[in-house]
Amino acid sequence: MSFPETKTIYKISSWLVTFLVPIILILTAVRLLLTSAFVQLEYRTPGFPDDPYGFTRADRLVWSQNALDYLLNDAGISFLGDLRFADGTPVYNERELSHMIDVKNVTRIALSVWHGGLAALLFLGFWAWRGNWLNEFRFGLGRGGWLAVFLVGGIILLVLVGFGFFFVAFHGVFFEAGTWTFPTSDTLIRLFPERFWRDAFLAIGGIALAGGVGLALGLKPIK
Repeated sequence: MSFPETKTIYKISSWLVTFLVPIILILTAVRLLLTSAFVQLEYRTPGFPDDPYGFTRADRLVWSQNALDYLLNDAGISFLGDLRFADGTPVYNERELSHMIDVKNVTRIALSVWHGGLAALLFLGFWAWRGNWLNEFRFGLGRGGWLAVFLVGGIILLVLVGFGFFFVAFHGVFFEAGTWTFPTSDTLIRLFPERFWRDAFLAIGGIALAGGVGLALGLKPIK
């Protein structure tokens, strides 16, 4: 392969690195929030709304952990469907269980993309080191950091000025219409009110934005 052709391949690969960076940063933030630590912190945030139907913080921590475990394990929907309150009534109704199946499917796809993106980035980094195009790789990372800053910055702004619109649009992309809206008396809303999701999106944006700034400003070509 001639030298010009090799340079072209390296440039294309550098741009691939650039486009991988925002995806990996955002999905890394998503994975960090899929933890009991974030849920516990969120429930203790000043001003977080109480459940008007009687869940205590302790109740929320118990039932939300079950929901989180379901999203990350290999169990079927009976993992949630078999849950009962003290009086014997189901914790989740059929519509909520159907939505949680959809959420688990989306979560699995997102985590698969995250794992694939990380693997691709590691491969490109190793190839850059072995193939003597490390500067192009580092430039791709830095450029990807700037891309993440602009993309995530725009999302954060949209969440701050129009969260309702953003929330509806987000669900419209990933879920079938009419499958993700519930009465305020349903368990999913009692555990995860709108404030929870607004804070979650801002936290994801903040983590990804910090990572983007770090890459954009911290990586310089090797002389």
